[in-house]
Amino acid sequence: MLDAEMAAWSKPGRALVTVLVALAATACGGGGSSDGGSSSGTGTGTGTGTPDKATRIAAAQQTAAANANCAAVSPFYYEIGDKAGAIASGSIGGTTYTATTVMNIASASKWLFGAYVAQVRGGTLTATDVQATHMQSGYVSMGNACGPNMTVASCFAFSGNDTYTPASLGRFHYDSGHFEKWGTDNGMASMTGADVALAYQSQLGSDIAVSFNGPLLAGGAITSAQSYAVFLRKILNGQLQIAGLLGYQKTCTLPGTCATAEYSPLPANWSYSVGHWVEDDPTTGDGSFSSAGAFGFYPWIDSTKTYYGVLARMDTSGSGYPSAQCGGLIRKAYITGIAQ
Repeated sequence: MLDAEMAAWSKPGRALVTVLVALAATACGGGGSSDGGSSSGTGTGTGTGTPDKATRIAAAQQTAAANANCAAVSPFYYEIGDKAGAIASGSIGGTTYTATTVMNIASASKWLFGAYVAQVRGGTLTATDVQATHMQSGYVSMGNACGPNMTVASCFAFSGNDTYTPASLGRFHYDSGHFEKWGTDNGMASMTGADVALAYQSQLGSDIAVSFNGPLLAGGAITSAQSYAVFLRKILNGQLQIAGLLGYQKTCTLPGTCATAEYSPLPANWSYSVGHWVEDDPTTGDGSFSSAGAFGFYPWIDSTKTYYGVLARMDTSGSGYPSAQCGGLIRKAYITGIAQ
């Protein structure tokens, strides 16, 4: 299984790894159409100047179908919803991707891991948990993949993945080693990929369909937009401990902007929290919480914790940040009722 950091969001000087991931695609779900998709709900104008639902949906659809940033990552499936369910959705650029298309989500796996840690800890993280989930533990050398027959511990021990760098302790350094180290030390050492999936379902819910080809905790999850949306709605409904930890002890990530940022795959000045980004760039950010993956899967929850969204696609050449740019514009369009 490919380490998410070995794709587009790779470290300088590391060779890219090409991995074939089998997709179990279906042609149903999501109300897909190449002209912006389907939606539910009708206008609910309040007469106070707040855009009604129909206006919001139309703005989101137009942005997804016509904005240049979204055209750059087409084809994709998008969905916006709230704690009750999906509100607007569609397949853009054909029906390659729908709500039920199963794909490797790369680093979007990290939010699931953060939620798992929060759940097993009952919502109260230890100092070691914070270091691991905030990528500040000093384990920054995991440049190799987890094979399908490996366990969490054997993958971590493979080919120097478990190298500890004391100078990186307490500094943000985006790397899979932090999570694999935590798993090795906290009851996951003997777990295979299949075991990890079962462990996640035992804590997050069996209604979240997820699998792993190998035990790569930071980037190996395989799921669909539909299943990830279930996870996001559980957060909005306060059903998971991670709901109270969004943005918890967020840390600076962009080198050059603070002394504790060592390496980030992003050009944006976002913060990082418990397995997820906080999109709080002082110039362009809106405070949303997200976890974009290198293959282009981009889930988010807005800053008010009212709406969730998913932009689902898979491109092994790597396109995490471009998907986030498109997905953020769709979010802005829906919230403001103005096409972007």
